[in-house]
Amino acid sequence: MYYKEVGDGNSTLMVFLHGGGVSGWMWDKQIEHFRSIFHCLVLDLPEHGRNQSDVQFTINSAAEEIIELIKEKGQGKRVVVIGFSLGAQVLIAMLSKKPNLIDYAMINSALVKPIPFAKLLIKSMMFAFPLVKNKAFSKIQAKSMYIKEDYQDIYYQESCQIKKDAFVRVMNENMSFKIPNGFENCSSKILVTVGEKERSVMKGSMKEIVECNRTCKSLIIPKIGHGFPLANPQLFNKTLEEWVEKDAVNI
Repeated sequence: MYYKEVGDGNSTLMVFLHGGGVSGWMWDKQIEHFRSIFHCLVLDLPEHGRNQSDVQFTINSAAEEIIELIKEKGQGKRVVVIGFSLGAQVLIAMLSKKPNLIDYAMINSALVKPIPFAKLLIKSMMFAFPLVKNKAFSKIQAKSMYIKEDYQDIYYQESCQIKKDAFVRVMNENMSFKIPNGFENCSSKILVTVGEKERSVMKGSMKEIVECNRTCKSLIIPKIGHGFPLANPQLFNKTLEEWVEKDAVNI
């Protein structure tokens, strides 16, 4: 697993898990903010960014590998894990497998309601797959994901390196994900967020997560769609900091 490690090695361990189709750079504004006070690990999930080994991505295998990394790096420390979208699904899997490993978890925009006819939908998406190498199309996609102009080139370059079979695997994992057994026993303090402008299935997913584990707190982010950490980094950082330091949930 590729990761970047910055900050105070003796402080709270803070692990960032990115969404599908991007990589660890999506957390740059968070790392800039938190590196002075926390021990930060920023991962590139398998088949994303700089993690281009022969290891194929699955939510379960990624969760198991990150659990082992946290055991190595987080000994005796408070552990905070933040996941967005695909990374949030990996985080839910981690919490289900090791319900006492993580102290604070922030689950952002996690889909946990399987999409009907997902295989047909993915098949139809494959007709548009060649467009990922079209720079104008990439720029439109980037804007829809709140990716600022100074990151659009790296988003385009990483989109070009995605292989078709990897894309299908990731989409299948994402669209078929359900809350695993064991999540209901997790003792972590969990904050679940979703954007006010996200699809109803995402809001329904947040409700399902909270109902599965009653210790969860939920937060709907006003005027934002799928991409809270990128759309408003300052608000995201403030929300995360207040959650970890004060157990407070405010917007």
